[in-house]
Amino acid sequence: MPEFDIQTVREGKLQTVRLQAANGDAARNQIRAAGGRVLSVRRRHRLHLSLPSRKSKFALALFIQELNVLLDAGLVVVEAVEALRDKAPAGTNRDVLAKLAASMYQGHVFSRALEQQSEVFPPLLVATVMSSEQSGQLSLALRRYRQYEHHIETIRKRVRSALTYPVIVIGIGSVILLFMMFFVIPRFASVFESVVNLPTSGRVMVWWSDQVNAHGAGIGVGIAGFLVVAVLLVRTKQFRAAAGSLLWRIPQLQEQRTLFVLTRFYRTLGMLLMGGMSAIVSIKLAGGVLPSDYQRSVDRSIGSIKEGQSMSMVFAQNELTTPVAERLLRVGEQSGELAAMCERIAQFHDDALERAIEMFSKVFGPILMLVVGGLIGVVVFLLYMPIFELAGNISG
Repeated sequence: MPEFDIQTVREGKLQTVRLQAANGDAARNQIRAAGGRVLSVRRRHRLHLSLPSRKSKFALALFIQELNVLLDAGLVVVEAVEALRDKAPAGTNRDVLAKLAASMYQGHVFSRALEQQSEVFPPLLVATVMSSEQSGQLSLALRRYRQYEHHIETIRKRVRSALTYPVIVIGIGSVILLFMMFFVIPRFASVFESVVNLPTSGRVMVWWSDQVNAHGAGIGVGIAGFLVVAVLLVRTKQFRAAAGSLLWRIPQLQEQRTLFVLTRFYRTLGMLLMGGMSAIVSIKLAGGVLPSDYQRSVDRSIGSIKEGQSMSMVFAQNELTTPVAERLLRVGEQSGELAAMCERIAQFHDDALERAIEMFSKVFGPILMLVVGGLIGVVVFLLYMPIFELAGNISG
């Protein structure tokens, strides 16, 4: 008979009971008959050998969406989490939801239960839920958080889409160049080996052909090793930070980075302010999503606002705004609609960033095609130039 591990609450204590039953429902009924409340039922499987698999990631976006639907349907938070836990298959999702339900049964509020699993639930989500617990509008807060994540993910997809075409062009161009250098040039060079007075381009081809014939395997291993090292370097945080610091020194790229950073900052700030959170706490949490080089500006801004200065003036002094955003913030402070104005600022920057990405796609792609095509053209020119010169000498 199969065995089941059952997590239950009995006499106010969380317990794990192991018992034998025909199926999960029978095990559940045994616990209920004993006066306990079932949190989760998990069947114990026999040990079997399998290849190591990567641990699945918790489906955070799906969890927020389904939780929002259940809350709108009238379920309380604990019931909604229990329903999602019961329907989730065995694995990471069920484990996380079971811990959430158990934490709330121990008397913790929903935000505290989320905070206990900080590796799964980001601090921004915890802060959003915490602000909604004061106003009692958890469903609305979760909807705002979903919209926020959707906007951020949309921007990321646009950037990735804009970079996909150049990466493909570079990859195909590199493959063509390697094919010509290791296959085409050596065969062309064999035609010129017996020629005495070769032009410079012909001598270069013959020299390269000799290198490939003598050290082809070593050159290939060297290129492969270089590619492996390059990939490993790109995956390290130190290299990304160093490369990013160099790229952001380009004025055009630095301007677009600032737009993206400010868009995320103001959208986060607006969402937290709409949830009823204080300005100081909202700025501190919103500053947490910014790159490290902006943290000092956020800290200075918080200190100045605590001294009574206006947000629009403080952000302008610490380079956390643009001329348009500064004016919109000033209007929001005067009208008392600061949260809505932050969302408008984010939308304004969104539009500017979208235009910049579109311009990048239209301009950089053709330029890159010209560069790659020019390199291939140079190789082809070097291949045929000796033939043309020899033909000219013979006709002369």
